[in-house]
Amino acid sequence: MSARFHRCLTATASRIFLSATILFQSVPQAPVAAADSTQNIVGPSQTIPATSFGMHIHRAGNPVPWPSVPVGSWRFWDAHVAWADMAPYKGDFHFEFLDRYLALAEEHNADVLYPLGLTPRWASSRPDEKSAYQPGWAAEPKDIEDWRHYVTTIVEHCKGRVHAYEIWNEPNYKPFWTGDVDGVLRLTREASQIIRKVDPQALIVSPAATTASGTKWLAEFLSKGGGQYVDVIGYHFYVNTQPPETILPIIAQVKQIMADNHQSAKPLWNTEIGWLRPSQFASEDLCAAYLARTYILAWAAGVQRTYWYAWDSGPPLEMVEHDFRTLKPAGQAYGVIHSWLVGARLNNCRQDAASTWVCELNRSGDTQWIVWNPAGTKMFSVPAQWRAKSITPLLENANAVAAASLEIGPVPVLLTTKGPTPGPAN
Repeated sequence: MSARFHRCLTATASRIFLSATILFQSVPQAPVAAADSTQNIVGPSQTIPATSFGMHIHRAGNPVPWPSVPVGSWRFWDAHVAWADMAPYKGDFHFEFLDRYLALAEEHNADVLYPLGLTPRWASSRPDEKSAYQPGWAAEPKDIEDWRHYVTTIVEHCKGRVHAYEIWNEPNYKPFWTGDVDGVLRLTREASQIIRKVDPQALIVSPAATTASGTKWLAEFLSKGGGQYVDVIGYHFYVNTQPPETILPIIAQVKQIMADNHQSAKPLWNTEIGWLRPSQFASEDLCAAYLARTYILAWAAGVQRTYWYAWDSGPPLEMVEHDFRTLKPAGQAYGVIHSWLVGARLNNCRQDAASTWVCELNRSGDTQWIVWNPAGTKMFSVPAQWRAKSITPLLENANAVAAASLEIGPVPVLLTTKGPTPGPAN
C-alpha cells in the first residue's frame, strides 16, 4: 500500500511506513457508490469465529509484545518474511523472524496467513526497476524455477503451522507488481500445485487486489481460470478516508464477480484494510468507531475474515501507545467489538431513512442490537418489543436504558435485554 498526510499513527520503521501508506496517496481511486438511503443486509447463518478478527503485527516479540486483545488470525505482511527477506541471496534462506512468529502464533492460538511474494533482486526479471521497497522486488522472477524453489522451501518449513498462503500482495498496484495478470496467474498455478502436494490441508488465497479499482483486475484473473488454483478469494477493501459503510458496494461488486466466474462457493477474505484519519480534526473515538463498524459490516456482508493494518504501525489508526502496551481507543475498540461479535450470530444489519444502522445479534437465544448513525448525532426510538435494559457505548461501561429515546451517533452502542453489570465493559 507513501507518507505525507495527517493520520492516527506515529512514525515507525521506514519500510513499514512506506508500504503502509503509499496506497492512500498514489493509487487512482475509482468512485465508490454512495450507500443506499435504506439497506437490509442478511448476515451469514454461522456464528462469528475468532478467526474473523485478523491483524497485522510487524515486529512481534521484539520490540512489540503480543497484543493484549484477542488476535484470531495473523497475516505475515511487512513483517520481514517476504521472499526478498527470506532469501537475500540465491539458496541462502534465513528463518529467524519466521520461526519466532510461528512460535508466537502457536502460543497464542493465532491462525497464520502467509503472503508469498516480493522477488529478491537476484531473482528479479527487472532488478533495477523501482518498487514500494527495494529495486526489482515488484517484478516477476526471471526463472520460474526460483519461484518453485522458494515456495517449496517455505511450505515444507511451515507445514502444519501455517494454515493459509496468499499469492502476492496487491497485484493491481504497480509498486507491488509490475507484471501483468498472466504473470500472477502463472505464479498462482505453480504455487498452488506445490502447496497442494506438500501441505494439502493448507488453504490457498488468491492474489488480493485493492481498492475499488481492483475489481477489474480480479475479474480478469478469474475469467482466465485463476479460481481453480485457490480456495479463498482475497481482496483489500480500502476506501481511504470514506466511512466504513462505503466498503459495502465494493464487497457487492466483488461477490458479483465471483458469481459471474462460478466462484461464489468460496470464502471471501478482506486480507488487509485500514483507514486514514477521517479528517484532520477527527477524534480518537471516531477512529475507534471506524474500526468497529468495519468489522461489523464486513461480516454482515459475507466477508469471513478481516485483517486490520496494523497493530504496531499505520495507517491509519494507532492501536497502542509508544510503549506498544497501552491501548489507544482504536485498540480498545478492537477488543470490545471482538467481545460483542465472536460467538454470536449476526442476523441482519438494517439502515433506515435517517441513516441509522441497527445490527441484530443472537447469542445463545438472547437477542442484542448494535446501533449507530454515521451521519452524526440523532435521536433513536428504542422499539418497545426489544425490552432493552442496558446500553453499552463502544468505549464505556454499560448503563441502564433510562428512556424510550436515546441519543446515538457515529460510535456504535450495544443494547441488550439484560441489566448492566458492574465493572468495565471490555
